[in-house]
Order: sequence, then structure tokens, then C-alpha cells
Amino acid sequence: MTRPPLLLAAHGTRDQAGVDAFAALAARVAKLAAADGTRVAGGFIELSAPALRDAVSLLTSTAPARLVAVPLMLSAAGHAKGDIPAALAREHARHPAVSFIYGRPLGPHPALIDLLAQRIGAEGLDAPAVLLVGRGSTDPDANADVVKTARLLWEGRDYPLAETAFVSLARPDVAEGLERCRLLSAGLPRARRIVVARYFLFPGVLPDRVAEQAAAYAAAHPELDIRYTDVLGDCDEIAALVYERYHEALAGDIRMNCDVCVYRIAMPGFEHRVGAPQHPHDHPHDPAHSRAHP
Repeated sequence: MTRPPLLLAAHGTRDQAGVDAFAALAARVAKLAAADGTRVAGGFIELSAPALRDAVSLLTSTAPARLVAVPLMLSAAGHAKGDIPAALAREHARHPAVSFIYGRPLGPHPALIDLLAQRIGAEGLDAPAVLLVGRGSTDPDANADVVKTARLLWEGRDYPLAETAFVSLARPDVAEGLERCRLLSAGLPRARRIVVARYFLFPGVLPDRVAEQAAAYAAAHPELDIRYTDVLGDCDEIAALVYERYHEALAGDIRMNCDVCVYRIAMPGFEHRVGAPQHPHDHPHDPAHSRAHP
């Protein structure tokens, strides 16, 4: 039986290094999936090529009945909940004979937490305080996933503390997070050592911004040894996780946690979103795109 092709759906970036890292990961996943006879292609919903619609056209050239789409996102924020599903709806309109099975985002997951610990260890500091910095979202559920990841990273590891910050759309920001680490670690062993763990899949504008803000805080606090990690990047562990999400979706075992989704329950300050329809923004690969990005 022929397996449905795997569509990798990513956001996009103006940073060529990020585009290259995505292409490398897509090739790694394709090599892994080839052993099962699964075809793989990936695309972006905006900002960079290849466009998602081009990846869909490539995969539908052999007229499959189904495609499995896996969002290359670390948490279920607006892009995973709204923008990618809207893009898939547009592709279904273009290819009505093809149905789409949608997988869940990559994190939180033990493989990602282990990778974060490896990136922290690569900075060479003995048991530092850790500040995990994520993208940030207007969706509290997505932000909570990042906080949960930080806590899971801390559990069982020899870090004096692990705090969370965001580079956009949510607080605390990077400087606030580092200040919390400075104050909370005062008097603890190795209190001068802080590693900023950049919780991003690929290089790009936002990971660079995290590094810049961490460097600025370090310059203002020369008594501290502050370093920042590499992003998670293209690696075998993430390729295996992507393929795991593919198999989950194919088996119908997606298990997405919607218990604290703002579209289902009344979260304080977000009550107006309960039952509200999704309104994803347009993208440059489709008409009428107008939203600006950093």
C-alpha cells in the first residue's frame, strides 16, 4: 500500500540561513521517509520560497488521495492553529480530489528538551542558570507550552534555576527574564553563570534578536557570564520527531491538547475568543497579502 506523501509546513523567514536550514531538514526527513516509500516536500506559508502551494503541487503530481501535513512549529500558536489550516483549505480548493490530514506541532517533546540540554551544555558552563526564550504569542496556550518546556528542562538537571522569556508579543522579554535570573540566583552557587537557550527550530530574525538582547544585557552587567545557545536546527532528532508526527496523524492518533485553548474556554482577558472563527491573514503566495512582518 502506497503511503500518503508528507507535506512539511513552515512559516518562512527573510534570513537565508533559516531557509537553508529548513531545506536541509526537509532533505533529512525525506531520506528517513524514503525507507518506507514516503515522498516528502516542504514549503513556507510566507516570506520565503519554496511556497507551500508549490510543495503541494509537487506532491500531488502523482495524484495521491491524501496528504499528511506536519507543521514545523514548536507550539500550537496562531500559525499552527489558523494560518496553516487556512493554507491547506486553499490547497484543497485547488486540488479537490486530495484530502489533507493535519498533524500536531512538534513540542513539547522529550527529544526537544534533550536537544535544548545539549545546546546548553555546548556553552561549557558548569550547571548554569537557564533562561529559555521562545518566540512569544498572543495565545496564552502557546506561551504556556514554552513555560512547560522550561520546567521540564529544569527537572532532573543540575541547573540552579530555569526561567522563561519571550522575544515578542508576550512577557517577560529577554531583559526582564535575565533580570529575574540575576535576582533569583543571587547567593546560589554559580550565580554569575546564565545561558540563554534559544527555543527556535531555525536561524532567523527573531533568534538573532534574542542574541542581540542577551548581549546588550550582558554588556550592562559585566559581573555576569551570559551566553546564548545555537537554535535547535537541522538534526536527526528533529527529523525523527517530524516523522513521528506523520505516523501519529496517519494513524489518527494526534492527541492535541485543547483543554486550555482560548477558542474553547474563557481564559481571563480572552473571553471574547470563545467560539470565534479563525481569521488567518493572507500570505504573499496568495492574493491580497498585506501584513508586515519584522
